[in-house]
Amino acid sequence: MAKDVSKTILIIDDNPFMVEILANELKNSGFNIEKADSGEKGIKKIKDSKPSLLILDMPLPDKADGFKTLKEIKENSKDLPILIVSNNDTVEFRKKVLEEGVNGYLIKAFAGKDEVIQAVNEIMAGKVIMPSMEEQPASEKTKDESGESEGKDENKIKYKSPFSSTSINIGVPPKIKAKIEKALVSPRAELSIINLVNDLIEYAYHARASDIHLEPYSDRFIARMRIDGILHDVFSLPKNTQSEIIARIKVLAGMRTDEHQTAQDGRFKATIKSPPKQFDIRVSIVPTYYGENSVLRLLAEQSSIKTIEDLAFSPEDKERIKRAIKKPYGMILVTGPTGSGKSTTLYTVIRELNKRSVSIITIEDPVEYSVEGIDQIQVNTRTGLTFATGLRSILRQDPNVIMVGEIRDKETASIAVNAALTGHKLLSTLHTNDAATTLPRLLDMEVEPFLIASTVNVVIGQRLVRMLCTKCKKKRKMTETELKNLTKSIPEKILGNHKEFYEVGGCEVCGDTGYFDRMGIYEILEMNDEIRSAILRRADSSEINEIATKSGMSTLLEDGFKKVVSGLTTIEELLRVVKE
Repeated sequence: MAKDVSKTILIIDDNPFMVEILANELKNSGFNIEKADSGEKGIKKIKDSKPSLLILDMPLPDKADGFKTLKEIKENSKDLPILIVSNNDTVEFRKKVLEEGVNGYLIKAFAGKDEVIQAVNEIMAGKVIMPSMEEQPASEKTKDESGESEGKDENKIKYKSPFSSTSINIGVPPKIKAKIEKALVSPRAELSIINLVNDLIEYAYHARASDIHLEPYSDRFIARMRIDGILHDVFSLPKNTQSEIIARIKVLAGMRTDEHQTAQDGRFKATIKSPPKQFDIRVSIVPTYYGENSVLRLLAEQSSIKTIEDLAFSPEDKERIKRAIKKPYGMILVTGPTGSGKSTTLYTVIRELNKRSVSIITIEDPVEYSVEGIDQIQVNTRTGLTFATGLRSILRQDPNVIMVGEIRDKETASIAVNAALTGHKLLSTLHTNDAATTLPRLLDMEVEPFLIASTVNVVIGQRLVRMLCTKCKKKRKMTETELKNLTKSIPEKILGNHKEFYEVGGCEVCGDTGYFDRMGIYEILEMNDEIRSAILRRADSSEINEIATKSGMSTLLEDGFKKVVSGLTTIEELLRVVKE
């Protein structure tokens, strides 16, 4: 029997496991499914199968950002409804997607199977599920017609977004939440900007947020918070408070309040009352089309991680790290993308080394956390204090241990390697995709192979994954089809005979997301004679990785999968972090 093309959906996504899970759910809902793992193949499928809806993952591996594919599809198939799914939730990206005239937009981190199926059904029924740019007034969000607060749980925060709607219980004291909500509906003359900014900071602290984003739109001013690596829209602030809120932040951070057309950076100390705590906040303000955009990074150590034992290393990896720490000199390098927990790892190692008999000096950009007993220097390019010049000065300060925030250029790399060669223990970070790529990267920075082989003790590659909520996680046995498709993303030697895995549930503790807090997944490349020989002959990263794995290194995927099997995270979360 011929397929009903009116119920055919094409999924363009390069992650076969995610595609298979979604495809099975859509098939169960009565849809025919076509799949493509690249934009080029997807365009061909559209011509051949004439689908009635397209689900497009962005970005795509074969295009810079997926927009080239999207534009081509829109030009050739003007009437084809399109649902975008993406982990990119930046303002620029969302606006660009809106401009392309798609029929729906979902954030992967928020979109479970049910949400995607609901979106598909609505689009197939002729609806456009892209929410309008109008934000529901704060008074309508928080009170019913009688003036009473909606819901029984005062800690349950309703996040309203022009692009998604999420409910998250994040344990913010009701008093703080109530103060902000009251301020948002108060007459302008009664609103205290100073108190509002203070309350937003205290709210963010209790929500475990790492950053506060204050983003201007044409008709409103949105407060967003990054919690466990994911941005959430929290409050819609009155547009007429925008300039005063930004001015207040500028005053706190020591910035020019009369300058609105250039980027400014600053820092200030924040104090919260309960529990009594003081911490630094780093501020970045940039001019945008609708006004100044501000991001506040909360440098408040709320993590329970204090020692190497607290990090999520396997017993074998823990021993590798301890061996490297005990060596009197050499380099310990930590690598990974921005937001992968590199600073936490570095500071943890520094604390292990911090003794009165040892001199430790750091140069950072910026200094994130103050550590007693350590001399910390902040980069200041305006005065000529760079990583390279600062490192030269540090070497004249008689240190035992040096931490360089990041090796960014040839000059810093050269000085760092020579410092390690002359009897110093040096810790630093690089931006590479994995541990094995770090060594060729130093070669690219014109560091001689014999110097790398002589100085590097260990390279730590890492990512952060969200942890399953212990209150609501649930076990599920995979189907044979799912397991077969899973082997396309996770090799059989890693997958083994495992068939049951935990998946997200949803409860008040995690705000129905299924996740609470984050943990690291690691690969620890410990130098040995075989790897040194490979470096001396300028071997590429794949050869170094092969040698390291044969020597006992667990890759990011392997370490992450062990944590999946242990019920600490999900396969979907692991693949999101490692594969994308």
